[in-house]
Amino acid sequence: MPTARESLLDAAFVALAGRPWSVVRMVDVASAAGVSRQTLYNEFGSKDGLARALVRREADAYLAGVDRALAGPAGAAAGADTDPCRRLAAVADWTVRSARTNPLVRAVLTGYWGERLPTPVRVVGAPATSFYIPAQRRADAGLPSPVELLGQVRDRALTSLRAGRPQEEAERLARACEVAVRLALSYVVAPAGAEDPARLVRVALHA
Repeated sequence: MPTARESLLDAAFVALAGRPWSVVRMVDVASAAGVSRQTLYNEFGSKDGLARALVRREADAYLAGVDRALAGPAGAAAGADTDPCRRLAAVADWTVRSARTNPLVRAVLTGYWGERLPTPVRVVGAPATSFYIPAQRRADAGLPSPVELLGQVRDRALTSLRAGRPQEEAERLARACEVAVRLALSYVVAPAGAEDPARLVRVALHA
């Protein structure tokens, strides 16, 4: 059974799919989640706090999907696919599919939020990657910039692919991870119709 927090985040995500975040009302989110408005404020502090938590959850879910793609369909314990090209192609495919179906993932990957989405609140004069952290919800802090998120994907891929391989392969694998991530992002920013990003990654890395 989902917690009140998860139910509220689910309700906020559904509300965002139907209308711009600026007109989403906290009372409606609480009602859809089956909890009181006071419970919502106790959990997130404010509408901005709810937005931060929602974006953080979707970014974490995307990264969890990256880990699954790197592990392969059989899982590492069962002897998953060890071909770096195929595993990075799976990451590219997951990245593009996630961005197409989830506007928050697309926004975190590209840095473009648009008028319908909640824009993360920053401290005036703070560095571009520093986000305001409400005291009551420190756990919702740390929304990554596009550069930071892509760096996390690249580093996760490199860590996964290096396992059991000679140290001299590290530099080549690092370049391969960077190429795969950048190619995937190009499809997110400029969709290419029926073109398969996974196929392009495989071709580019084999070349």
